[in-house]
Amino acid sequence: MKRKQILKISVDAVMLVLFFLQMAYHLFENNQHEWIGVGLILLFILHQILNWKWYRGLLKGKYSGARILMTTINLLLLVSMIGIMVSGMMLSREVFDFLNLRAGMLGRRLHMVSTAWSFLLMAAHLGVHSGMILGLVKKMIHPKSKWSGMIGRIVVLLISMYGVYAFVTRQLADRMFLLMEYAFFDYEEPAVFFFGDYLCILILFAAGTYYLSKQLRKERSESK
Repeated sequence: MKRKQILKISVDAVMLVLFFLQMAYHLFENNQHEWIGVGLILLFILHQILNWKWYRGLLKGKYSGARILMTTINLLLLVSMIGIMVSGMMLSREVFDFLNLRAGMLGRRLHMVSTAWSFLLMAAHLGVHSGMILGLVKKMIHPKSKWSGMIGRIVVLLISMYGVYAFVTRQLADRMFLLMEYAFFDYEEPAVFFFGDYLCILILFAAGTYYLSKQLRKERSESK
């Protein structure tokens, strides 16, 4: 594996961990939440730099269904992450307090909406690129059991089914479409339950996007 590819995977892995920590606002002090957010945004900017060739190729070539899906997810994720950055600065009481931005309810609403959309779009982004990730995993598993693929799909299906329940109970749809004023947290809930639910939600959307992208590529190849 090339060094640049290792760097990309490392950056993405750390971003994923930081995003999970950001979703758990109630488990950290406010200044910790803000500094984690700064780290996340810096890594996101680094991610864009490492993948600048993708932007350069946006106006080149034909757009298949799978490419349209990937491009839409990536651009929406870019917009939602900018929303997190801007609203985070507006709400900051520590890191960016010197900017003296006081947006009040506008900032809170933008932050809540941007965070919910970014988390799910990040999962979808991961799903679009799951083919590459699975390819790397398969290379490391020798020999491959004929049952491993079936067992893996069953496990993903079961996790995704619970992910639907977690998505509803965690009220992510309400946050995405601003159907609530505040994001509520259970301060008595064990962290393992919180992160477990969000991991299942991530797998739900990543798996759904992966199979949708796979189906679109299959339909394109059959139409040729």
